[in-house]
Amino acid sequence: MVADISPFHAIAISREAHALEAQGRSILHMEFGQPSTGAPAEAIAVAHRVLDTEPMGYWESPALKERIACHYGEKHGVAVDPEQILLTCGASPGLVLALTSLFAPGARVATARPGYVAYRNNLKALYLEPVEVACGPAERYQISADALAAIDPAPDGLILASPANPTGTIIPADELARIAKVCAERRIRIISDEIYHGLSFGAPARSMLEFAPDALIVNSFSKYYSMAGWRLGWIVVPLALIDVARARMGNLFLTPPVLAQRAGLTAFDCTDELERNVDNYRRNRQLLLDALPALGLASIAPPDGAFYIYADISHLTNDSLSFCQKLLRETGVATAPGVDFDPVDGHRFIRFSFAVSTDRVEDAIARMVPWFQAQGGR
Repeated sequence: MVADISPFHAIAISREAHALEAQGRSILHMEFGQPSTGAPAEAIAVAHRVLDTEPMGYWESPALKERIACHYGEKHGVAVDPEQILLTCGASPGLVLALTSLFAPGARVATARPGYVAYRNNLKALYLEPVEVACGPAERYQISADALAAIDPAPDGLILASPANPTGTIIPADELARIAKVCAERRIRIISDEIYHGLSFGAPARSMLEFAPDALIVNSFSKYYSMAGWRLGWIVVPLALIDVARARMGNLFLTPPVLAQRAGLTAFDCTDELERNVDNYRRNRQLLLDALPALGLASIAPPDGAFYIYADISHLTNDSLSFCQKLLRETGVATAPGVDFDPVDGHRFIRFSFAVSTDRVEDAIARMVPWFQAQGGR
């Protein structure tokens, strides 16, 4: 048996973008959800000291687990035992760890469509069945309790993301409570991907642990903490699953890098620097929102959080991949095609990431405005 895994088209866009860059072209990278800022300065200083003084090895930081557990009490008012925290090499292996700990092959797991490309493909790779629920403007591109209640038969699991990729939409607290209630009644296990927590432009995102104590939480240092290259994340495991998840962690992944764990513990409390990054994203978001009329983009998902704008380009194309390739080659602006996130309707959407410096967003807008206007005039 070989799983049918679809390609991640944004990676191909990025490869072409870097090839053009190597040829001397000026390229603006808005294709990945990857902060252009580095780890906090104090965390980097700690890493330098660790490189000079520690041999490192296979190790889980008790102090980091305790700090993460404390975070859930501080931010969300929920008690988490440090032993419920498993440290991972980012959210990607965390998702695999969560799925293999909860489900056997053949289990059906619901996700929102559009949604992060790796949800669908990880499910397929693990011989689980994706149950994709179409979510459009009426649902703010997010799965709802009513939609979950209508799935017949009930799925075994649900992957939830708030803020979401590619849309940036946040599920309100009352709807999260309703989702938790439906899942409890229908015995649906919840995996909540909270990797974009900390990146909100209105009310903060709420953790699913506030509404479903047995939810399994996936999070990472890649986004808010600006440490994508350090490959450090964590999962919060329900008490009943700790031994199951730890056995899989030890065999499949061992431990994340000691260097990253040491730096991550320091980064957790570099609040001033991290919030300056969020302020930068807020400015970039507003610049793009102000530019949308000149780009001719009238229909977008509400970017409540994360650092994305997911825009409808159906008036310009029915092939988002070719559109992104053309945009890159003719303007030097790299973006992500909607087909990565939605294999059914994504051919008419494009995703912009504004996790870059403000001057690059301004440059991208200056390049895209005349180009988009030319496309609309054809």
